[in-house]
Amino acid sequence: MNILSKGYNACINGMAFFAGILIFMCFAVIVVDVSLRIVGLKPLLFTIPAVEYSLLWFTMLAAPWLVRTKGHVFIDAITQFLPNAIKTVIAKMVYSICIVSSSIYCIHTGGLLITAWEKGAVDVRSVDMPQWVLYGPMPFCFLLVAVEFARYLVGIDDMYAQSIAEREGV
Repeated sequence: MNILSKGYNACINGMAFFAGILIFMCFAVIVVDVSLRIVGLKPLLFTIPAVEYSLLWFTMLAAPWLVRTKGHVFIDAITQFLPNAIKTVIAKMVYSICIVSSSIYCIHTGGLLITAWEKGAVDVRSVDMPQWVLYGPMPFCFLLVAVEFARYLVGIDDMYAQSIAEREGV
């Protein structure tokens, strides 16, 4: 079990690291593209589609890590004032809704990925790209997001464990 846990953690951290590399690559490609335009040269054809795909990819790749580290957006303005018993019930309901919605997205995007692969669909922009590349990370990442919320549901961690002041270091 320890090996599985370490492998899972390495997967999530590796995906977040790769997301960070993609963010930097987007920055670099945009700087090169703008610089080429400033000096009067023809910009790279693949810049816009590459950055658009990267935006989706780094969002998806970082999502499980953000849920794990409580870096995603969630609102606890109401729950922080509730008694612990009620807060626990509401938290379990929220975790359950998140698991179900992430699972639905996992299944749906998995279907989109398979369909795009089977049909050989191509995303036509300035550069033709197989459409399955767009859907590539989605099913796996939504599955991992569901797993992360399941960790909260079974009590391994609690999304609402810290107050806002503690999270922000105030």
